[in-house]
Amino acid sequence: MNAGIDVMGLYVHDQDEALAFYVERLGFKVHTDVRNGPFRWLTVQHPEQPEVQLGLFKPGPPMQDAATADALQALVAKGAMPPLVMRVKDCRASCAAFRAAGVEITQEPVERFGSVDAGFRDPSGNGWKLIQTRD
Repeated sequence: MNAGIDVMGLYVHDQDEALAFYVERLGFKVHTDVRNGPFRWLTVQHPEQPEVQLGLFKPGPPMQDAATADALQALVAKGAMPPLVMRVKDCRASCAAFRAAGVEITQEPVERFGSVDAGFRDPSGNGWKLIQTRD
């Protein structure tokens, strides 16, 4: 029997830039940062959810060949990957705090489906939704 999800990965075009974004702007913590030759295993975690790691992976060997890596980078940059969702207590306040930290908000907070949601993108183009938790 499995015990659940441990790491979910994102493709990023620059791991150092992604690390700075997730740690300095979103408040994540570094979990693992190790290298094996040119390959770098880099994961961060949300401070309120330490049981899940978010992998910040650069497409390429050993996981993909160069052509596939280039195609993945182009798709991520276009925002073609499915968005990730972050639960927040107050969507408007979270947007204001992220904007003050230099995060580009791509969708202002909107009330729908009995909650409030908004959107932003990381420097590689990965989309995120902020969803306000319901009381």
